[in-house]
Amino acid sequence: MKIEGIHHITAITGQAQRNVDFYADLLGLRLVKKTVNQDQPNVYHLFYADEEGSAGADLTFFEFRDAAPGRAGAGMVHRIVWRLGTPDALDFWERRLADAGTEVNRHDGGVRFADFEGLEHELVVADTPDAPLTAEHPEIPAEFALQGFDAAHAYSADPQRSADLLAEGLGFSGSGSAWEARGDHRGGRWIYDEPPAQPGIQGAGTVHHIAWASEMDDHEAWRQRVMQHGARPTPVIDRFWFRSVYFREPSGVLFEIATLGPGFAIDEDPDALGEKLILPPFLEEHREEIERHLTPITNPRERAKAG
Repeated sequence: MKIEGIHHITAITGQAQRNVDFYADLLGLRLVKKTVNQDQPNVYHLFYADEEGSAGADLTFFEFRDAAPGRAGAGMVHRIVWRLGTPDALDFWERRLADAGTEVNRHDGGVRFADFEGLEHELVVADTPDAPLTAEHPEIPAEFALQGFDAAHAYSADPQRSADLLAEGLGFSGSGSAWEARGDHRGGRWIYDEPPAQPGIQGAGTVHHIAWASEMDDHEAWRQRVMQHGARPTPVIDRFWFRSVYFREPSGVLFEIATLGPGFAIDEDPDALGEKLILPPFLEEHREEIERHLTPITNPRERAKAG
């Protein structure tokens, strides 16, 4: 039983359309599911990923309209690291981001930048056996496209507190501040950094939680295992496209274990993912009311189809 790397990372935005423009248009990810927060259905939940909507490339956002800016602090993810295939891709992204008015910090081995709300990203050339998870975009050559998650950085003043749960509960390898979750098919790194003096504030531009990938048949066993190592997981929650268990790890970060299925194509044509508002079956009867609370957004692929 192994965790198959990062499943998805969920953050907060205050402006859904600008979020779509940044992640689907500028970064070239595919908007693979336009839906709502199942616990607060008047709030968008937008999912971006590769062309197939794969776990391992799935960045999602709750839109709390006009949310105040947040600030990452202890117990929060503060940087998302993406894989690239070649050193030339770093040059491409440095130019593309700068041309779009995004401040870029080029350093040895990577490119760092933040989105329009301050959520920090890093692009690195990764030496990995994992399959690249890429999306198609008319302005981004396939060899330069983002290839899925490589790592996530979180702030912790005492990462050793999390060691038992990570190593014994979740089967991560590593120690101290640097860990890896590697399964039979995919892996992802987990890194702790010294936190800033100021406490964190949840808001626009901050990460809400990180999810780790589980095979379908192992999900309940993972719940029992993390419970044995001091976590207090929720019951299994059916999110329709995957099943979820949530808990806080000892450094304070909200973890989720999410299943590798059934997947986003269970209720939508794979060729049309993300093009219309999709609701899980238990919310469908409330569609009219839900749509009244949501601001219409335009997917760049819709604009391209319209010519």
